[in-house]
Amino acid sequence: MKHHATDAHTLAAAYALGALEDGERQAFEAHLHACEACRQEAAEFEATAARLAAAVAQPPPASAKAQVMAAIDGVRQLPPRVPATLAIAPAPSVGGVLRRRTVSLALAAAVAAAALGGIAAWQAQNGQALRAQARQAQQQLDTIGAVLAAPDARTVHGRAANGALTTVVASDRQNKAVFTAAHLPAAGPGKTYQLWLDQDGTMRPAGLIGQDGTVILTGNPAGARAVGLTLEPAGGSSQPTTAPLLLMSLLA
Repeated sequence: MKHHATDAHTLAAAYALGALEDGERQAFEAHLHACEACRQEAAEFEATAARLAAAVAQPPPASAKAQVMAAIDGVRQLPPRVPATLAIAPAPSVGGVLRRRTVSLALAAAVAAAALGGIAAWQAQNGQALRAQARQAQQQLDTIGAVLAAPDARTVHGRAANGALTTVVASDRQNKAVFTAAHLPAAGPGKTYQLWLDQDGTMRPAGLIGQDGTVILTGNPAGARAVGLTLEPAGGSSQPTTAPLLLMSLLA
């Protein structure tokens, strides 16, 4: 089946997050050689995924190494898995990839291992509160993954007046947007950074961010003109009280 070139352009996010099978990946890499726009978009998705992983990653407890070393002697070693035959399968259609991209395992492959690997090792020892924390983290990752993998996802990069590097990925279909900040200076005592959605000229609160990392914006990004960032009193404000440090246009 013949596919239009526009089909390949939609695979940048899945490629950057390692969600393509071997044949699909090779076909897309061949496309990258001739498409500057896809090379740039794939690089931007890779940088965003790295920031997301760093933002939610949690180190394992100090006791984890001792527990693993103590259990090694009692763990049976399995034989290597060697396939009986090696066959070259035909490359799957790009259309099949597009149907699978709605599943959030693309982000799970890139982010969940870093974010939840430490949690899995010690959540059983830390009670109900940590299990709830793990569930909340998983829900956030699922939401972020759905936004990044959405066919209509659009990515905008910016630099705030205080030097912070920012990225917004928004999807009208998912009715969500995520905001990532790097090199964000400390807000200072009694202060916090607040995000805003510009809805028809009215700045509506869209959440708080206190340090480098990623947050899911509150509110509906559909139809929003821009995402703003201001420095506000701790707890946030109902409307901006300072000049915006950042105002990134979301209009196509």
